Formats: sequence, structure tokens, C-alpha cells
Amino acid sequence: MSDHRYDAIVIGAGHNGLTAAATLAAKGKSVCVLERDGRIGGMSKSADLGGAQVPEIAHLLYNLNPRVAKDLGLDLKTRALPTVALAPDGDHVVIKDGTAVFADGRAHPDAQAFAALYARLGKFAAVLGQLADGPPPALSGGILDATTFAELAKLGKLGWGLKRLGKKDMREFLRVILSNAFDLVLDEIPDSPLAGALTADAVRGAYAGPRSPGTVFSLMYRLGNGADVALPLGGMGAVARAFETAARSRGVDIRTGAQIERLVIAHDRVQGVLLSDGTTLHANAVLSSAGAMQTLQIAGVANFDVEAARRMRNLRNKGTTAKVNLVLRSAPVFTGLNAGQTGGRLLIAPSAQDVERAFNPAKYGAMSPAPLIEAVIPSLTDPDVAPDGTHVLSAVVSYVPYALEGGWTKKARAQLLDRVVATLDRYAPGIGGLISHNQVLTPVDIENMTGAPGGHWHHAEMGLDQLLTVRPANLLSRYAFGVGGLYLCGASAHPGGDVMGAAGRNAAMQVISDGVLG
Repeated sequence: MSDHRYDAIVIGAGHNGLTAAATLAAKGKSVCVLERDGRIGGMSKSADLGGAQVPEIAHLLYNLNPRVAKDLGLDLKTRALPTVALAPDGDHVVIKDGTAVFADGRAHPDAQAFAALYARLGKFAAVLGQLADGPPPALSGGILDATTFAELAKLGKLGWGLKRLGKKDMREFLRVILSNAFDLVLDEIPDSPLAGALTADAVRGAYAGPRSPGTVFSLMYRLGNGADVALPLGGMGAVARAFETAARSRGVDIRTGAQIERLVIAHDRVQGVLLSDGTTLHANAVLSSAGAMQTLQIAGVANFDVEAARRMRNLRNKGTTAKVNLVLRSAPVFTGLNAGQTGGRLLIAPSAQDVERAFNPAKYGAMSPAPLIEAVIPSLTDPDVAPDGTHVLSAVVSYVPYALEGGWTKKARAQLLDRVVATLDRYAPGIGGLISHNQVLTPVDIENMTGAPGGHWHHAEMGLDQLLTVRPANLLSRYAFGVGGLYLCGASAHPGGDVMGAAGRNAAMQVISDGVLG
């Protein structure tokens, strides 16, 4: 059965897929988005839990690309949140814009050293940040054409950014970029919740501890893409709706509940998509926001050379992050925090050493007895997300292995919930007694719900060997994905994860530049 013809088809209605679709539609192209779920948003959506709207997976806007927000005209109301590093002894630290003070207003003894370190990392990160708004640099085998000159100009801009750092800072940049976050941070400040917060951010969502090589680069890469953390008013559902509105207003056809059987490929070029109900949708280009290996599979492994298939199979994408949502009968009381601070981004990472220790069990398929937690209580800022008097606590939990020894049984899920609640209870005594409903999503659940390979929030590790010109792999880093007319537009492509939208926009612009749509 044959159906409609489009200029382009986009697989996946997450923020990257919708950004790619809206960007192409704004160029006058006809675009169809296919989403297997009944709801749009991917990891950025809300779900009903006991009458409250909980952020199902992602709960904050990390690094939303300013260019994407402007081009799509996203109508989002947000609130910037301070980070509150919780301390077992009650000396909690409030971090905002690179400054650090104790929650009770006292000056922090390491505030000056922390501010200097944060500013220096931010300065270095700005050099890397300019790479986010386009494909990674590439040269065309020594051929001097317009494309080569454009790439040389891009590299020249990067080199100029390094030069402008000055000799001292440029040497420091080159010294630390491949090192580990643990040593870098503890060389500057003593181990404490302040150090724990910085090292935890260096490895959030990663299969790595702060002692792992390259984690300074990961931290700078995140800072270079803005490092902005904002709570969307209206919940993550408002984020999904904003991207959906941007796409639909430009004429994009969005189909939910659309199961893809395979891509239609002839003469080494994509021709369209075959749905499981027998419908064929024709297009000159297909952009996939699914993982790289999943995209290869729906295209058919036989359409790729052996080396490309090997590289995709060997992508590192072990998810280590779970999501726990709690509906509370009343607002929790965190000892030593006022109401405003309780509404911030709460981090439980008591020290850099604790961050490293939390990672160790995950290497062997075990849950950490002392998990790292990033929690927000959006109902304190936005009461509309929960019924009167109740509250929502959303927790991103690390390290939780994808391949848990013994599997993710009902007992294992209960144990994860118990450990999260027990950890929270040390800082908010009695919080366990306030829980009326809970939702526990392991990395396996996240993979099944969203298709994210390994349950990895970024579809693949954001390590040095899987970034820039090797994301997802060498020779596949500029969105075009083996078969003519097939492109990656999701988190497995440059510049990677977080709720940025940059991968979607960049991929769409590459499709236009390649001229495959005519």
C-alpha cells in the first residue's frame, strides 16, 4: 500500500527530531515525523502519576541551544535554578553563577578558589562551545574547493580562540583537557560537597567515574554548551508542546503510534519508509533521531560495509542512570534549607571521593549503596503540576547499571527505590512517610520506552573517543549515515546529548547543504 510523498521523513518526535523537522519545514520542505509512541517528546515529556504531572525522564532544561530556541520561536517560560550541594553535616552549599556560599548565608572558605576554577573552565569551554552550531570540522582529502576553505576557516576560528586565551591559559588548557576531573578539582579545592557537585556534573549520565581520563573534557564540553540549568514552567510537557507547536506551525505532519518496519532502499539510496501496517511513505531523505545502531538495523545491515557495522556494534552506550518520581502528600523539609533553596537543584554527592565510590559497583553489575542523586521539586515553583497540597519530587539517580546482576526483578526495583528514599531521608527526615505514589525507571525501562540504546540518556558515551569527528564513529560524524539520503539527527550525532536541539538543527542544515532534497 502506497501513501504520501514528502521531501523528508524524520524518525522520532523527541526534541531533536522535531527541531530537524521544523528547520526543514522552515526552508519550504514537506516533512513527516514518525513517532512509535502515542505521545511526542521522547525523554522530554510529562506523565500522570497519582493525579500529578511528573517529568517522566528528563526534568530540567540543560543547555537548550540559543540558536534553536530563536529559529523555532520556542515559547518557553523557565526559571533558572541554583544548585544546592547537600552535606551530611548540614553545611549545605548554594552554587549560582560560579559563586558558592553556605545555605545559612555564611561565606564559604573555598569560594574564591572555586570561583577561579569555574571561571577558568568556563573560559576554556567557550573555545569548544563554538563547535556546537554546525557539523564537526572536516577536510576533503586535500582538495582545495569552497567546502575545504570553509572547513579551514572553522579550524582557524578554533585556533584563534585558543590563541586569544593567552600563552599561560592556552598551556593550561592543553595540560588539563585530557586529564580527569577528580585530580583537577582536588588540586584546587579540598574534597567536600562543593568538589562533589563539580565532579558529579563531569560524569552525569556517563559510564565513568571522576578519576576516568577525559572527564575534564566532558565537563568543559557541557560548560561550553552553556551549562544553563532551568526549570520549565508547566513541566517537561510544556517543552514537548513547544517543540511540537514549532513543527506543526510550519506545516510538519506528525504521526504518533507509527511503527516502522524498515527503510525502503534502492540503488544505495533511501526511498522512504515502510510502516508495520504496510503503508509506504516516500521521501528523498530520512533523518533518524534514534540511536546509531538502531538506525543501521532499520536500514538493514546489508546496506552498510562491514567496518561501519562493526563500529556501530562497538559504540559505548552502557546506561548508568535511573529515574525515580515521587508524589508526596505534603512538601518535604530538608534540614538546613529554606523554601527557596529547597526549590533549587538538589545534589547529593557529598564529595568527589563519594562520586568515585558510587561508580565502582556499577562496573560489576551492582547498584551503589550510596547513589548520587540530582533532585528537583517542581511543584514548589509551579503548583499547577500537582493537585492541591501534594508535591512532586523528581530524582535522577546514578550509578544504576543497565545489566544488573540477577536482572531487574520486582525485588531489585524495590531495592533501588528503598536506597533512593533512604538517601533522601538523611537530608529530609521522614520523607518516606510522605510518599503516596512512585515510579521507578531503570536504564532497561528507559531503553524500552524511548529506544535510547542501553538506556543511555545521550545514546552513546560523551567520551573523547565518541565526540566531534568520531561521533558516532570516524567517517560518520557529519550526519550523513552510509546510505545516500540517510542522516542521523539525534543525540548519537554531534554535538551529543542534553536538551539542546543542536543535533537536529545541524543535521537538517546538512541535508539542505548536500542538496538531496532538490
